[in-house]
Amino acid sequence: MKPFSDALPVYTTREIREIEQLALAPGAPPLMHGAGLAAAEVARDRLLAGDRSSVLVLAGPGNNGGDALWVARHLKDWWFRVDVVFTGNPSSLSPDAREALDAWREVAGNPLSEIPADGRWDAVIDGLFGIGLQRDLEGPYLELVERVNAMELPVLAIDIPSGLCSDTGRVRGAAVHAALTITFIALKPGLLTHFGTEYCGEILVSDIGVNAPALLPPRMRVIDQDSALAPLPPRAANSHKGDFGSVGILGGAPGMTGAAFLAGRAALKLGAGRVYVGMLARQFPPLDAAQPELMVRRSDDVLSLEHLTCLALGPGMGTSAEAGRVLDVGIKSRLPLVLDADALNLLARRTRLQRALQGRHDAVVLTPHPAEAARLLGSDTETVQENRIAAAEELSRRFRAFVALKGAGTVCAAPSGILHFNTTGNPGLASAGMGDVLTGMIAAFLAQGLDAGDALQLGVFLHGAAADTLAKRGVGPVGLTAGEVTDAAREILNAAVYH
Repeated sequence: MKPFSDALPVYTTREIREIEQLALAPGAPPLMHGAGLAAAEVARDRLLAGDRSSVLVLAGPGNNGGDALWVARHLKDWWFRVDVVFTGNPSSLSPDAREALDAWREVAGNPLSEIPADGRWDAVIDGLFGIGLQRDLEGPYLELVERVNAMELPVLAIDIPSGLCSDTGRVRGAAVHAALTITFIALKPGLLTHFGTEYCGEILVSDIGVNAPALLPPRMRVIDQDSALAPLPPRAANSHKGDFGSVGILGGAPGMTGAAFLAGRAALKLGAGRVYVGMLARQFPPLDAAQPELMVRRSDDVLSLEHLTCLALGPGMGTSAEAGRVLDVGIKSRLPLVLDADALNLLARRTRLQRALQGRHDAVVLTPHPAEAARLLGSDTETVQENRIAAAEELSRRFRAFVALKGAGTVCAAPSGILHFNTTGNPGLASAGMGDVLTGMIAAFLAQGLDAGDALQLGVFLHGAAADTLAKRGVGPVGLTAGEVTDAAREILNAAVYH
């Protein structure tokens, strides 16, 4: 069993079902046996303090309920006090789930049909519904989930919290709030994004003896530190600033010059050799007093530079006609692009800019939040959030771009169809200027020669990891600032690459 920290593969429900079929071997015990034992061991070791602890096990009508019944049988054998509520019909169970029900009956007789009103337990095992749930919860099941959440007891969810869609992370009417989730064979997208980040608690993965990547190569993975940092080698002793590229940041409309400065500082501190900040405002500070190393110019002056290696457009850009003209020039350049904020809003409004972007041969990175993604797709924020994976994929396909759909569980999509999920970050990132900093970080890595997919993943990972590091130090999540994230990201990067 692996704690959730490695660059693990991620599979949809359909893919997991395919893997399960491929893993079947004549004479081998059902996968349900391994799942039940693995979950029981987690419950014993993580939730139950002693052999007199009591636990309520909720077993639903499908194979997830069969897993839960095996959990109950093992805990009973280990002398814990166990109450089982079974909500299914014995005659409708699969052979494997029926075997699990019979195993429980051997030691405790028939399970309960409802939660006792006067029951007292130390923890709950949620085995009502697994990854196969295809409808919203209603009626008795909705009431059951709401009652479990009202108990305010630690809950171990089996495979996925009941009511959470395993492919999208959306809540189907209601979902169990778990302290721990043990998922089998591999991770599922719904655990990692949208409400999965809120309902799953700590995630553990048990492959239950199945080597999923050997059976079905994954197209989705989690970003981890080793894979994110691998493309960025240590610097040679005999190097100079020209080796690390030159970034042009274009933005800074009247009243929003700070956004451009934040992006520029992030690009500089994450390793770009030179950073130019091109302002759209007619009047702007001649330098960034907090970061005088930045070279501040008018936007057209930056666009005319011949030694740039990357352009980032959008921070504080506004949506004026002048901003649209600058974006058009940027899109027609032969430089790698990072587009964020108002650059995305302008793109959504102007089909001519969209066609120009679609016709580019050089790398493009888009970093929309859900509302920006909705504008680009001609949709609405709720629809984007209901299926964040599909939205990121469609944006990547439509614009032939690498896309980070920001939010809880940022989804990174490549034009090749490969997806990565980021698991770093916390609510402290819901603060002004955070997107500007991410834009600058990604631009820095593009300028240093990383390809767009690697630059995007490294930027997204470090951005969230910096916020997590600061939260552990007590700097956030409340009151965390974008500038603090930049400095912490630089610290993490240097520690990982040079120590």
